[in-house]
Amino acid sequence: MNRYPRNMIGYGAQAPNAAWPGAARVAVQFVLNYEEGGENCTLHGDPASEAFLSDIAGAAPWPGQRHWNMESIYEYGARAGFWRLHDMFTAAGIPLTIYGVATALARSPDQVAAMKSAGWEIASHGLKWVEHKDMAPEDERAAIAEAVRLHTEVVGERPRGWYTGRCSANTVRLVAEEGGFDYVSDTYDDDLPYWLEVGARDQLVIPYTLEANDMRFATAPGYITGEQFFQYLKDAFDLLYAEGANGAPKMMSVGLHCRLIGRPGKAAGLKKFLEYIQSFDHVWCPRRIEIADHWAKTHPHQRRERASQMDLARFVEVFGGIFEHSPWIAERAHGLELGPAHDTAGGVHNALCRMFRSASEDERLGVLTAHPDLAGKLAAAKRLTAESTTEQASAGLDALTDAERQRFSALNSAYVDKHGFPFIIAVRDYDKASILAAFERRIDNSRAEEFAEACKQVERIAEFRLRDLVPT
Repeated sequence: MNRYPRNMIGYGAQAPNAAWPGAARVAVQFVLNYEEGGENCTLHGDPASEAFLSDIAGAAPWPGQRHWNMESIYEYGARAGFWRLHDMFTAAGIPLTIYGVATALARSPDQVAAMKSAGWEIASHGLKWVEHKDMAPEDERAAIAEAVRLHTEVVGERPRGWYTGRCSANTVRLVAEEGGFDYVSDTYDDDLPYWLEVGARDQLVIPYTLEANDMRFATAPGYITGEQFFQYLKDAFDLLYAEGANGAPKMMSVGLHCRLIGRPGKAAGLKKFLEYIQSFDHVWCPRRIEIADHWAKTHPHQRRERASQMDLARFVEVFGGIFEHSPWIAERAHGLELGPAHDTAGGVHNALCRMFRSASEDERLGVLTAHPDLAGKLAAAKRLTAESTTEQASAGLDALTDAERQRFSALNSAYVDKHGFPFIIAVRDYDKASILAAFERRIDNSRAEEFAEACKQVERIAEFRLRDLVPT
């Protein structure tokens, strides 16, 4: 089976209504990453110094050496930046979620006590603030377990949320398999939480952000002034608030770091944003765990059969009748590169239509001739497929007058004699009178024109049938 694992559809055009508490139009959620003391450092047994997310332009690791300037920048985050942000958020009455690196928390007991006293959530940010991309799965699994153990020992309770940041392709799966996390945030792919099926576990994912994030002060292109950070956050908030007012409330994540936004010139922009959003009604500023609890209660996951996960036999059993008496189309479609985007009615329809369109003319003609006449002998003898019976009845073709029946019969015969296949029309798009008018208009077309039109109508019929069968 050729399967594509990436999810390119998400909620699609029909995202659920978040139904945030208090009819909030947007949920603005602030994360403070606490990494100071957990970064790469030879003192921590690492092979080189840290080089990521600091105010040192062009920083590079120093193998085997301590980088005094880098260490002192991280120390600023713990010694000064944290407390500035602590005062700012507690004064505003806005709670934070801490992404806490376990080894960093262990080296900052007073800051941990302040987090707990403020009622902030302390989620796990891994064992150390290091890259996971090259870790073997068994090593990363062990690091996750040790992060949970140390976090629980230092904080007094296990973390319910997880974000690695410098993750691997295995991280989300491994965290889900650990089994104890109410949410994982190592994705950036949506404005709403969603469920991920990992084996037998339904894992909630609350996506995070790398753009509404003060890390852009340390990357290029990025923010230079606190005012630029404020303006970006304001623009994002204004658009999301307007969408929420129109019935589509979303989530806005804001990512912060003690050593970055904790500097006065940058912190001024953040303070301005806090004051700005507090001037609006219907804004919810939760911790991430509150989003997780709300989503689990309001939008619990329901598993369903998915086309991309079906074996060939099941795929043909379910979809083999979508194109009238032509299961070969489903057989071929099963061999395509199917993925989550094909687990909707539109996705399956596209896969089936691709195989129909790429078939030979004789094969497509076989599909056309497999269709019954409209209001013809098969209908009278009740020998239509269940789908055709329902479709013809929806347009009133099962309740014709004698005169109408005779007219349809005459047109059917004349059309087949001229074109070599039955007149095909997606009857759900029409009523009885407009079907008859289309019949009388199209019968004079050339065979090539009608062959092309009949193929389009077959695809349209398939679309209707799939809508009845698969979630949109």
